[in-house]
Amino acid sequence: MLRSVLYAFAFYLTTTLFLIFGSPLLLAPRRLAMMGLRAHARTSQWLLEIICGTRLEVRGREKLPEGPCLIVAKHQSAWDTFALIPLFRDPAVVLKDELKWIPLYGWFCVKFEHILVRRDKAAAALKTLLRDAAARVGEGREILIFPEGTRRAPGAEPDYKPGYIALYEHLGVTCVPLALNSGAFWPRRSLMRYQGTIVVEFLDPIPPGLPRKDFRRLIEAQIEAATDQLLVETARTQPVPCLGPEARQRLQKLNV
Repeated sequence: MLRSVLYAFAFYLTTTLFLIFGSPLLLAPRRLAMMGLRAHARTSQWLLEIICGTRLEVRGREKLPEGPCLIVAKHQSAWDTFALIPLFRDPAVVLKDELKWIPLYGWFCVKFEHILVRRDKAAAALKTLLRDAAARVGEGREILIFPEGTRRAPGAEPDYKPGYIALYEHLGVTCVPLALNSGAFWPRRSLMRYQGTIVVEFLDPIPPGLPRKDFRRLIEAQIEAATDQLLVETARTQPVPCLGPEARQRLQKLNV
């Protein structure tokens, strides 16, 4: 708990300092602002490892294509929203529109040209999502979407929303599934941070043009199978994994 509290203090302090002293980047080219975003992510992960002993391992990064692509990622933790950024060349993240009203943080979301979507207006939100994502792909950027829309505890039943399917059909680019186990070490709705290794795993790319049903079945099967494997690996090898009731029930189903 002491390490977790110390990290929370360090994280919010450095985030505040990055926002305040980096505010001139709001007037700079977006490329420079993105460099600041990556620096914040790397600093936050470095502090997490130094203070809490939480390391990061990335697998399969060579599977990312060189050009624009669609990344469909599991979402277990607030960690995902910042720590994944340095793994890509120039990502545009699909986020909820309300974030833009947060002073400095929200202004930077606009500066980064992330894709901000109003979830309370489904039809208009989908049009905005497709339009903005196509524009970002035209600039050669990766599109990062968390298809479940919100954080899900490790082991929880998946809840994929259809927006990622519309993106796949509309953009016509390679899709790369992404699995992770971040929720075991940076759990949602908790101050605790646990020692161990967060694993981010890029899975086999899916070419464009598959029928909707085939694509959905394939990508969800890939992500959930890899996420299950990471959950099993976490339970067997990590020193102090934070496994809640959903994770324990899932492990029982997997006979672990």
